Amino acid sequence: MEKIAILHTNDLHSHFENWPRIKRYLISEKQKLEKAGYFVITVDLGDALDRADPLTDATSGKANVELLNEIGYDAVTIGNNEGLTNSKDQLNHLYDDANFDVVLSNIVDSDTKKRPDWAHETKMINTPAGNHIKIYGLTAPYQSTYTLEGWTPIDDQEKIPELLSNDNDDEVLVLLSHLGVTQDRLIAKKFPRFNVIIGSHTHHLFEHGERDNQSLLAAAGKYGYYVGKVTLEVEDDHVINSEASVVKTSDLPVESEDSNWLDALEKRGQDILAQSKVAKLDEKMDNGLRGKPRMVSEFLSAMKEKAGTKAAIVNNGLFLHALPKGIVDKNQLHQILPHSMHVTKTTLSGSDLWRMVMEMQKNWKFLIAYEQKGMGFRGKYFGQLNYDGINVDDQNNVYFDGKLIDFNQNYEIALLDHYIFIPFFPTVAIKGDNNILYDQTLREVFASYLSKKYPLE
Repeated sequence: MEKIAILHTNDLHSHFENWPRIKRYLISEKQKLEKAGYFVITVDLGDALDRADPLTDATSGKANVELLNEIGYDAVTIGNNEGLTNSKDQLNHLYDDANFDVVLSNIVDSDTKKRPDWAHETKMINTPAGNHIKIYGLTAPYQSTYTLEGWTPIDDQEKIPELLSNDNDDEVLVLLSHLGVTQDRLIAKKFPRFNVIIGSHTHHLFEHGERDNQSLLAAAGKYGYYVGKVTLEVEDDHVINSEASVVKTSDLPVESEDSNWLDALEKRGQDILAQSKVAKLDEKMDNGLRGKPRMVSEFLSAMKEKAGTKAAIVNNGLFLHALPKGIVDKNQLHQILPHSMHVTKTTLSGSDLWRMVMEMQKNWKFLIAYEQKGMGFRGKYFGQLNYDGINVDDQNNVYFDGKLIDFNQNYEIALLDHYIFIPFFPTVAIKGDNNILYDQTLREVFASYLSKKYPLE
């Protein structure tokens, strides 16, 4: 009988404040387990990076890979932050200097129709006692967005039968899942061949694991608040016993240099971004949750320019700070707009445009102080909705570019891709012809606009 331990991290999202303690724990716990007779495997489940952090944004995630290299991971898979906030070229080179294997089987290059060179479909780890641990990696297959970057995502329910058709019964199967807890439970029910499913993406926490059918499900929350551990007793490639647990990172000791390390890391990212000067403002550009401050008006113009439309809609909560008079650099724009969002050119019929605007009119007061989370948003409050090129009168008549809308005519409007995914404006997703302009983030759109309107020279 052989004892095997799997240490796992997930969804760090560039929360570097927890990294020193995580690093020390992973290294020391591996040593402790090995002394106790365990064979130790260390894995990460993806979303290690998040461009809301300046260093991650400045290095396109390569700084995150540098940190992962310090651990000696045996395998990692990717999350949507690796896959969708990097361009295809950036993702193709993200792991150039990695000292670990990326395991991912459900993303294919749309051009070559093959798995990318940096990804392994599976990884086999042979233990000292002759057992075989086969590791799989699957990520959430966002159909509407991966295709915009030149990738073809494959649904996990389609891919898993293909993977298991090559399976040998004399193997222990471990799935690194960036699919979310609902899919993990479905996989456990439909494909009991997986001995262990380590989960992520939905930031769920299983402090003592969850048994579903014949699988042990493990998960360690988000942001590095926890580190997970799975222990297995294996004999002749069959699991006799399995347990899952987590350790709370805040319970781990802090060292005196941790804060200095974190400050230096943050400064490194900010300094890189600040080197890129964008524009020169003649006066301060204010923000605010309510009203229509200058920054919101300018950004609406930037959206219209980007999408080539006569109208745009945006929420004030996107803008986290004001811009002072003088030189504007990319670090300032990152602090103002850290979100993973894009401008979308949406086409709606007049009747659907009216319905969408009515949804916004109905919800706008509630949304001002609504604490929006996820779907690319990295602020706190949604804020007031503001229109440019759209007006509504007291009788709920909607005007587009100064003219009463024709219910039978089509209209093009600049929105955020965020509005497709949140539940408040369902007409956008249900009836809109949505062309996500994925080549630039919001801060890049704003930088391009400001550089032309307020040039440095």
